[in-house]
Amino acid sequence: MPGKWIPLECNPEVLNSWSKQVGVVTSQFQFTDVYGLDPELLALVPRPVLAVVLLFPLNGKIKEEREKENEKYGKEPQPIDHTIFYIKQTIGNACGTMGLLHALTNSPITIAPESPLEKYMHQCQDKTPDERAKTLEETNLFTEVHAEAAGSGQSTLREQDMDTDLHFTCFVQAPDPSARDAEVETSHKRIIELDGRRVGPVDRGPVSSGDLLLDVAEFIKKHYMDQSSSMQFGMAALSPPEM
Repeated sequence: MPGKWIPLECNPEVLNSWSKQVGVVTSQFQFTDVYGLDPELLALVPRPVLAVVLLFPLNGKIKEEREKENEKYGKEPQPIDHTIFYIKQTIGNACGTMGLLHALTNSPITIAPESPLEKYMHQCQDKTPDERAKTLEETNLFTEVHAEAAGSGQSTLREQDMDTDLHFTCFVQAPDPSARDAEVETSHKRIIELDGRRVGPVDRGPVSSGDLLLDVAEFIKKHYMDQSSSMQFGMAALSPPEM
């Protein structure tokens, strides 16, 4: 049976330590804080942004909307590009690692040969999302890395924090599947939300601005932050290091 891990913080130092230990070449791309959704704050994030991870309170209107979408897309799955690497979440409090895995496995980054992340991707390339979850349960590739990262955060974990309602999700970009099916070359990209506790990947619309962070920020504001009075949100972007 899958167990329960210690929750991760949405802290770039923690996320980058985790990433480096599993094999990501962080000198090329790493996680950086997104301090707010105002244009001047978004402009501080180095470009290009390959992925965005969001920590949010899973309650109230946000939870209600998720349940509606899970029911809807469980009956009528959306067309999603087949190259998306999606993993179901079966381990409690592993959403931080799930968000990182989804961000990194769906981004054009450099991964060290024979590293934990490279081995996991190789093992799971042709598996289903449920089979990938099973592999994650059974492997020790990430267990110690997650525990070390969780213990290196800035806050002190209390026993009651193990039952947190905070949750991670991830946003990446993928080709438009209709263009791929028609064998038409296109630069059009779709925003894909990846959360292992959903029924599957969710298409959030086009990257209309040509800048993933700007479009994801607009979506997060409308569908997450405007739906909650909580201040317990955190965002990090996978982007080049600051010069």
